[in-house]
Amino acid sequence: MAVSQTDIALAARLADAAGAAIRPYFRAEHGVEAKEDQSPVTLADRAGEEAMRKLLIAERPMDGIIGEEFGVREGTSGRQWVLDPIDGTRAFIAGRPVFGTLIALVDDGWPVLGVIDQPIINERWLGVTGRQTLFNGKPATTRICRELNQAILATTSPALFDNGQLHAFEHLDAKVMSTVLGGDCYNYGCVASGWLDIVVEAGLKLHDFAALVPVIEGAGGRMCDWQGDPLHAGSNGEVIAAGDPARIDDILEAMDCRGH
Repeated sequence: MAVSQTDIALAARLADAAGAAIRPYFRAEHGVEAKEDQSPVTLADRAGEEAMRKLLIAERPMDGIIGEEFGVREGTSGRQWVLDPIDGTRAFIAGRPVFGTLIALVDDGWPVLGVIDQPIINERWLGVTGRQTLFNGKPATTRICRELNQAILATTSPALFDNGQLHAFEHLDAKVMSTVLGGDCYNYGCVASGWLDIVVEAGLKLHDFAALVPVIEGAGGRMCDWQGDPLHAGSNGEVIAAGDPARIDDILEAMDCRGH
């Protein structure tokens, strides 16, 4: 099923609703707690997802919902809205506006629409399969990167890799021009707009990466797993985003993880 203008408008309204729920907690009392996996969660995370779920249940009762905070609501349409109200909760807690709200529409396991919304500095990327990615309503385009030694690489934290993954990342880090840490989903927006070249991460869940795929690919980049395969609902959470698709093979060769 194709993505409709109604889907796109709904995604924008979801982002608006989440932002309105999240902003009052930024650099204010946010009631941080530790989840079972020891990752942090705040009142803002929960309020943002509740606002989005309320809209979806009212307007798309046949569609499923997969949310980071409140789990799965089964649907019957074959489509799921995948929600991460605050991707980058640690940045949010620290008062750094480099977190984002992620909203994806997944059809038969494949991401077909994605939003990265930064509600504090009012930046929004919208990606739809088959269309040009938009950044605040204007076309976003990745940049050409002729060689890895010209690339700027980003990852949220090397501490999130296991030992084997860290070795692969370090091999790539040694070949690029420079590496920046932190950023969560905001890094992928920067790739889509041509300010960063590569993001490499692991351990991501569907709500962490589904929205990113249409944004990156609609801007001219490519996303894949560490074997070079496209990302879908069953992917293992090892993620590469490259602004210049011509560098994917170079990245995989540098990381030496194909077939491992």
